[in-house]
Amino acid sequence: MATDSGTSTAAVGDVAATLDPADWDSFAVLAHRMVDDMLGHLRTVRDRPAWQPMPAGIRASFSGPVPWEGEGAERAYEDFVRTVLPYPNGNLHPRFWGWVHGGGTPLGMMADMLASGLNAHLAGFNQAPALVEHEVIRWLAELMGMPAGASGILVTGATMANVLALAVARFAKARDAGFDVREEGLQGRAGSRLMLYGSTETHAWANKAAELLGLGRASFRQIPVDDAYRIDVAALEAAVAADRAAGHLPFCVIGTAGTVNTGATGDLERLAAYCRAERLWFHVDGAFGALARLSPALTPIVAGIEHADSLSFDLHKWMYLPFDVACVLVRDPAVHHATFASSASYLAVVTRGVTAGGFPFAERGMDLTRSFKALKVWMSMKAHGVHAYAALIEQNVADAAYLAALIGADPELELLAPVPLNVVCFRYAPADVAAERLDALNAEILVRVQEEGIAVPSGTRLRGRYAIRVANVNHRSRREDFRMLAEAVKRIGRENAASGCPEPGALSPGTPRTRPDRA
Repeated sequence: MATDSGTSTAAVGDVAATLDPADWDSFAVLAHRMVDDMLGHLRTVRDRPAWQPMPAGIRASFSGPVPWEGEGAERAYEDFVRTVLPYPNGNLHPRFWGWVHGGGTPLGMMADMLASGLNAHLAGFNQAPALVEHEVIRWLAELMGMPAGASGILVTGATMANVLALAVARFAKARDAGFDVREEGLQGRAGSRLMLYGSTETHAWANKAAELLGLGRASFRQIPVDDAYRIDVAALEAAVAADRAAGHLPFCVIGTAGTVNTGATGDLERLAAYCRAERLWFHVDGAFGALARLSPALTPIVAGIEHADSLSFDLHKWMYLPFDVACVLVRDPAVHHATFASSASYLAVVTRGVTAGGFPFAERGMDLTRSFKALKVWMSMKAHGVHAYAALIEQNVADAAYLAALIGADPELELLAPVPLNVVCFRYAPADVAAERLDALNAEILVRVQEEGIAVPSGTRLRGRYAIRVANVNHRSRREDFRMLAEAVKRIGRENAASGCPEPGALSPGTPRTRPDRA
């Protein structure tokens, strides 16, 4: 049996088996090497490709048998360095702008190590880590303009945060209508549906949530958007009125702060006023856009967010923290608690000892077992300060505007949507390339940009046209990186256009082909 710095021997006599190191000093050397290697990896990230495909041999190495006998911590770490470390999706890189993936921070990485070392259980308990999360929730509620005493919890991501918020809305508005959805469910409401509303640009979480919460996708009304990709409030009002006339129960409107496709933000002030007047729950999906509120210069874009009944946003997006940590805030702490509270003898509240104070976080969501996500938020906010985050968010928005200006001034490039925040959608579209070739051509350009390790934008479709999409929540990007992307798109576009590749229909936009693995 392996007995190196990371593996202990089985029990012999009075010596019990353990997973602690057999030799702590040797393990400490390995642990320091891990820290040094990761800091070096972060320090030199600009020197590497933005992304590189895995060679066939590396991919095949993940098809091994179950490791019934351990190889020891040093060998396991060597395997990580050889097969995992060089081949992530690239979101650490300064030219990663695909989707909305934050790049993490060195301090956040170390805070995660500290949290894992402490291994606190965050259902609650009488412990300092619970107070850290309470403080973080209080800070975030204040920054978002929520009232003192607003409730909240940290979860894995905005999808789960949004689902929890929708569960609170469902419970609250069903109760207002005279039935207890926790006790009765939705089984007996044939012919009368609880109705949910959001724009056609609402993130796909809403469909998943409607399914998961028993509402069904038919209960989610997708409202058209205007030319700026914001929800058409007049169309919303008409849809709610029609559903009420049909005997349904409208209960929630989703406003979006920063749509995933274009970064558009709805008229949150108007939506909030409408929901108050119509006694509808107003939820804001602010996955990344909510954090624009940290900047006084950008706060007007998300004005009205402070009136939300619930609000969800990721801290691993525009606060740049390592995955995964997101927040859901609920204006009314009583209804938040009532949605998820449960009782069990093993969770009895006492006034003294380790469980004094109860398990408040277990009664704000689905999870009983929760990790210490709050530590990286708490340490990062204390270390950097909110003003530093505001400045970086402003920088990201300014850099998106800079890229949009480059595109607007270049006859070979075409901007496909307004750029109100930090998302730029564009394509290669010179006058001498036939319109029917542009979708396939730009899908190929996107893959080539990624495969050559230049940058990682993503792709989407806007009004039937394929777009190269840059979503900038990257604290490592510089103006030179955006210039490099624009030049690479033109170069690759010219090469493919000249060669007649790809032909229209040869490539399915959104599912671009990949090249064979390269060594």
